[in-house]
Amino acid sequence: MTIRICLLALAAGIATVFAASAEAVTLTVATVNNGDMIRMQRLAADFTRRYPDIELRWVTLEENLLRQRVTIDVATQGGQYDVVTVGNYEVPIWAQHDWLVPLDDLGSDFARDDLLPAIDDSLSYDGKLYAAPFYAESALTMYRTDLFEQAGLTMPESPSWELIREAAEKITDRDQGIYGICLRGKAGWGENMAFVSTLAHSWGARWFDMQWRPQLQSQAWQEAVSFYVDLLRNYGPPGASTNGFNENLALFQAGKCGIWIDASVAASFVSDPRQSKVSNDVSFALFPSRGATQNHGNWLWAWSFVIPAASENIAAAKTFVEWATGKSYMQLVASESGWADAPPGTRQSLYASSEYQQAAPFAGIVLRAIEAANARSPSVQQVPYVGGNFVSIAPYQGIGTVVGQQISAAVAGQISAERALIAAQKVATREMTRARYIDAHLDRHID
Repeated sequence: MTIRICLLALAAGIATVFAASAEAVTLTVATVNNGDMIRMQRLAADFTRRYPDIELRWVTLEENLLRQRVTIDVATQGGQYDVVTVGNYEVPIWAQHDWLVPLDDLGSDFARDDLLPAIDDSLSYDGKLYAAPFYAESALTMYRTDLFEQAGLTMPESPSWELIREAAEKITDRDQGIYGICLRGKAGWGENMAFVSTLAHSWGARWFDMQWRPQLQSQAWQEAVSFYVDLLRNYGPPGASTNGFNENLALFQAGKCGIWIDASVAASFVSDPRQSKVSNDVSFALFPSRGATQNHGNWLWAWSFVIPAASENIAAAKTFVEWATGKSYMQLVASESGWADAPPGTRQSLYASSEYQQAAPFAGIVLRAIEAANARSPSVQQVPYVGGNFVSIAPYQGIGTVVGQQISAAVAGQISAERALIAAQKVATREMTRARYIDAHLDRHID
């Protein structure tokens, strides 16, 4: 009898081991290679301690490559990834095609009612939330106060593009390795075109008229792109046409840029003395505007986690997404790295926190920029689309990439800004015709 009991106990133990093994899950998480995401991977030991039956496998990619691979996999229902990092461009388009799992049932720590309304709206489709924001951003003007003081310049909270050009010229000192301005030049719809699209909107341009006809050869586009190209050629760093967010961040932190206009998430990185040589000489202003319109281009972006519908591990994926985007994760970052490093731009409670306000002097202007962004009306002209730093329609990913390549070539001096926009107009017209946004008879205008 004793032997029988022992054998039964052993069998039960073996069954338990096999059951536990069967329940163990490996989640493949595809994410972008920026600072906040790298920090999350370092802190993921907290997740595995809480959920020992879920193993995380990270696929960390450069922004353009991530978009390419993730888009192909999600659109073809490949199931290669369980959680992917995307922005508010993809979310409503993919949700409309039933490529994503709704996230309305995340737990209490996620606290959807704490999200900033603009962010919640941008990640929803037909009333349902399809993405959980990790961090969100608008765009800011970051500048060196010491260089401005030396040049006798004052930066207002809401600068004009004319002032930016004047300041870039006065600050540039190539002998000392200081460039007046750093801007994205690296080709990609989410790289240089995130900036150029916002710039063009602030100039009064629009991508399409109300009949979806491309407007890339309009006077506003020509003036905006010529201005941008001249800025980088005259006052930007060498190789500006290959610089994206990460490259310009490194240049600014090293003291090589007098002005950098980019995503507001960079504020914590350039202000951190552990990372930035110029942390004591940095201040912030809004994204520039032109004339009396005060249109700041309406950049609004949220790097967010979605779960592809083809994932075989949806329950575990939701557990990870709630951990990575919940209120407790912000507390974890604060305890490990300081409140200034908490993922910004997503939660009302963060900006109401006195601890965050004290640790992050840039908090107020970042919140103002996010709340002022109007992605539903990005230009002073009427537009048929949503989006400021992108256009939320499926063909834009391809159009924006090719247009970005043309404009990057202009920055590199390979073609003129005018020729870049002529080519861009042809490509945009062709693709919008193929996608049946505009009448096919317009094909005759394309070489």
